[in-house]
Amino acid sequence: MTINMDDSHLVSVTQIKEFLKITALVNFKGIVRNYIIQMTGFSPAQASRLIKKKKKTGKILASSTKRNSFSITYTPEDIARLVDTDNSHSRLSGKATKEILVREFEKFNKKEYERLSKISIAHIYNLRGKRQYTSASLTYTKTQASQVQIGERRKPDNDGKPGYIRVDSVHQGDLNGVKGVYHINMVDEVTQWQIAGSVEKISEQYLEVLLEDLISQFPFKIINFHSDNGSEYINKTVAALLNKLVIDQTKSRSGKCNDNALVECKNGAVIRKHMGRSHISQKHAEPINRFYKEYFNPYLNYHRPSCYPTVSFSDNGKRRKIYDICMVPYEKLKSLEDAVSCLRHGITFEILDAIAYEKSDNEYAALMQEKKKEVFNNLKK
Repeated sequence: MTINMDDSHLVSVTQIKEFLKITALVNFKGIVRNYIIQMTGFSPAQASRLIKKKKKTGKILASSTKRNSFSITYTPEDIARLVDTDNSHSRLSGKATKEILVREFEKFNKKEYERLSKISIAHIYNLRGKRQYTSASLTYTKTQASQVQIGERRKPDNDGKPGYIRVDSVHQGDLNGVKGVYHINMVDEVTQWQIAGSVEKISEQYLEVLLEDLISQFPFKIINFHSDNGSEYINKTVAALLNKLVIDQTKSRSGKCNDNALVECKNGAVIRKHMGRSHISQKHAEPINRFYKEYFNPYLNYHRPSCYPTVSFSDNGKRRKIYDICMVPYEKLKSLEDAVSCLRHGITFEILDAIAYEKSDNEYAALMQEKKKEVFNNLKK
């Protein structure tokens, strides 16, 4: 192996001695520098700067300059309230959560929510990333979609009025070939008013009574009943029921997957989110249905915000939706033009106000979660 060494600058024994002294000093300084880095945690660049300063001034002083820093706006107590809100409502979107925080302070006079009521939607997600939030928040654990000449194939035109409901079924899984309970989900197209029910089977015998009860839970008149082409809804029994109630029946068009998209979205965002995907025996349909009617449906419509679109049209006529409005379905119903005329006979906004404002959004959500827990505990037994 060939080694290239340039020692032409060393021309005397004295120079060689001086070179060896300097080399030993450099090695010693390197050891001291590494020691400082190991003991202080400074980076090599920081250590070098401090050594240079020590050699130049003879001393090292703590820096008197103060860095700019942001004040803490949201306290651990605020994060804890956000955790409680998200746990109670099963963690909604940032926009819906913001609406709840505002309502807690402004509508229900909860002074402790004053700071959170001013939070931006983006910062809600920032707080959700904090260790305090992630350590206390809860994590929650297949919907399946015959052709009979019942119901017209078309997408209903609601003309901005409530009463045009979309309907779908959600199956709660099989276990060893045994069918689970079925959830019936109904959503009004304009207000997103949602009514859920539960039934052992989706045959005509079981559905007739349940459908009539679910329809009666809407506070406004039902004009149209729209479903996909499943035989559970497209049959003579359901047709006779709707005819008796003077409700028009339509069904989704072939190849138009968006015709029933609203209720299918709610299947996942609401029913699956709260009831999960695990098998639940059909014999539990009655207690689940009772929970829906007494606690879950009021929660969905009076205390759980939904997002609504603003529709605009471009110069070429293309329609664009921006979901920039967030409110609970009840407030959406009240905001409609001539909303009073849409209410069913015997229903007034004074009666509905008493239901809507008896408890705050978080108080009612906590009650709903408590009752849901009781239902699931009974299922385990």
